[in-house]
Amino acid sequence: MAGRHKEAWKGRGEEPRQLRGLSRDDIVATAIAVADAEGTAAVSMRRIARDLSVGAMSLYWHVTSKDELHQLMLEAVHGEIEAPEPSGDWRADLAGYARDYRAALHRHPWAIDFLGVGPPSGPNDARNADRLIGALDGPGRDAVTAMWALLTVGTYVMGAALREVQEIRWHRAADEARADMTEEEVAAARAEFERMIRGSGRYPHLTKIFDADIDPDAPETRDARFEFGLGCVLDGIAAHISPAAGEDH
Repeated sequence: MAGRHKEAWKGRGEEPRQLRGLSRDDIVATAIAVADAEGTAAVSMRRIARDLSVGAMSLYWHVTSKDELHQLMLEAVHGEIEAPEPSGDWRADLAGYARDYRAALHRHPWAIDFLGVGPPSGPNDARNADRLIGALDGPGRDAVTAMWALLTVGTYVMGAALREVQEIRWHRAADEARADMTEEEVAAARAEFERMIRGSGRYPHLTKIFDADIDPDAPETRDARFEFGLGCVLDGIAAHISPAAGEDH
C-alpha cells in the first residue's frame, strides 16, 4: 500500500515544497525516540507524522512502509555500535565491541528483541561482522570456531543488557512502591524479608549473601558485574580457539 502511494506521488513531479525540509533521517530519528520511550508498538506512520507536524502521507516520500522504517531504525542502532578495525589483539577488539553493543542496547532497549540474529541487516551491521571475523582471523583459527566465539560474545552482551534493563525497570517500580513509605518502614520490610529467609533454616547458602551484604542488583556494581562476565567469556574463548590465540591473552 505504502509503495503505491509513493509511486503515485512520484508521477506527479517534484516533492511538494512544504515537504522539502523533511528528511528520511528526521523520520528515523523520531521513530527511534518514540520506540526508546514507549516501545516499538507505539511506532506508526501516523504517530511519527504527528510528532513531526506533517501529514502521514508525506512520510511515504522517504519511507515506503512501516517495515522499511523498522529496518532503518535497526540500521541506525547498528551505526552506533562500531567494532574496531582488527588491531591484532582479538581480546581487546571483542571487548571494545561488547561495550559499545551494551551501551547501544541501554539507549535503545527495544532493539534487544531484534538484533543479534539473521544475516547482516545493512552496511553498518555487515561492517561490524566483517571486522569481528577479521579480529579472530589467524593461523590455527578455523572459521566455525571464530563464528561461534563471536556468537558467544553477542549472546552474553544481549543477555547481560536484558537483565540490566530489567533491573532498571525493577528499581523504578520499587521506588514507586516505596514512594509513600518512610525510611523506617522500608528498613522494616527488608528486615522482615531477611528474617523469613534466615528463620526458615532452609537457605544456608542464601544467608551467606546476607552476611556479606551483597545486593546482586545494585546499580553501583552494574558495570563491574558486566566486566566480570565479559572477562569470563573471553577467557573461555581464549582456551578454545588455539594455542597461538591463547598467547594473545
